[in-house]
Amino acid sequence: QVQLMESGGGLVQAGGSLRVSCVVSGRPLRLSTMGWFRQAPGKEREFVTAISWSTTTDYADSVKGRFTISRDNAKNTVYLQMNNLKAEDTAVYYCAADTSTRWNTRRTVNGYDYWGQGTQVTVSS
Repeated sequence: QVQLMESGGGLVQAGGSLRVSCVVSGRPLRLSTMGWFRQAPGKEREFVTAISWSTTTDYADSVKGRFTISRDNAKNTVYLQMNNLKAEDTAVYYCAADTSTRWNTRRTVNGYDYWGQGTQVTVSS
């Protein structure tokens, strides 16, 4: 059974940084497209960033230049480094795995097979 577990969320002041991690168990990570999404209260879950098995990356315009996604296949872990955080980044952040090698569905919720429980990131202004 595939499980994703996020960690590293918390409270940070605007302009600060956080790194959240996602550990995948039950399946090797190396061929999966991995994504990060977020959901703020009263809003739909939205795409943040994704990384392919070949480390191609994609970012939502709202986070481009501030967030960085990376992966360590040996540790079965994906990271999201968030810098220059803004109040509007406040949300629950979810890690997701697409166990195929698709890339064209990376920005869609339905493009992923497995999801973590989420980790809260709160940015105070």
